[in-house]
Amino acid sequence: MEKIKILVVDDESRMRKLVGDFLAQKDYEVIEAADGQEALDRFFDVKDIALIILDVMMPKLDGWQVVRSIREYSKVPIIMLTARGEERDELLGFELGVDEYISKPFSPKILVARVDAILRRTNAIGEAKRFEMAGIILDETAHSVTVDGEPVDLSFKEFELLMYFMENAGIALSREKILNSVWDYDYFGDARTIDTHVKKLRAKMGAKGDLIKTIWGMGYKFEA
Repeated sequence: MEKIKILVVDDESRMRKLVGDFLAQKDYEVIEAADGQEALDRFFDVKDIALIILDVMMPKLDGWQVVRSIREYSKVPIIMLTARGEERDELLGFELGVDEYISKPFSPKILVARVDAILRRTNAIGEAKRFEMAGIILDETAHSVTVDGEPVDLSFKEFELLMYFMENAGIALSREKILNSVWDYDYFGDARTIDTHVKKLRAKMGAKGDLIKTIWGMGYKFEA
C-alpha cells in the first residue's frame, strides 16, 4: 500500500529532521522543503500530498503566502508552526484556512497525534455520513455542502465542525466538548479557536448560519 505523504516545510533542517523522524516512525512518507517557494514547487510537483506542516517565518515566501497560494487550488489540511505566540497570528491563520495551529516549542508526539487525528477524518474507514436539515445538505463522501441548493465552500475544519453540529442537532455543546470531538484530542487552546471557526462558518452559510445558536457561558447548539 502506498504511504500517506506529508509535506514538512521549515527553514531549519534540525526541525525538519525532528518532525520527519517522528512521522516516519508512524510510516508516513515525509517530503521536505526548506523555504516557501520550494514548498509550493514540492506541493504542485508531488501528487497526493495528504497534509502540510508549515512554518510561518521562512525565506523567499513566508507561511502566509504559501497558504494563500495553496488555498487557491486545494483544501489540503494545513498545520501551521510558529515561534510567535501572538493572538493575531493565530487568528490570521484561521482566516486563511489553516486547520491547526501549533506554537514552538512543541511536543513532536502531540504534533503527530494531531496529524493522526486529521488523517483519520480525511481517510475515514466506514460508512460515510449524509445529513439533510433545514435546506442544508452535507455529504461526507463528496466533502460537499449545499444550502438551499447552492454550494458552500468550507475549509476542512469548517466542514468537520458543521458535521458535528448536525450530528448533535438540538444538543447544547460546550466549547471543551466541541474541541475534544472535532479536533479529536485534548486541545490545549481556548474559546477563540471555536469562536473564530463558528463565526466564519455562520458567514458562509448566510441566513442559515443563524441555526447555530450561541449558548452564553457554555458553547453552541445547532437548531434545525
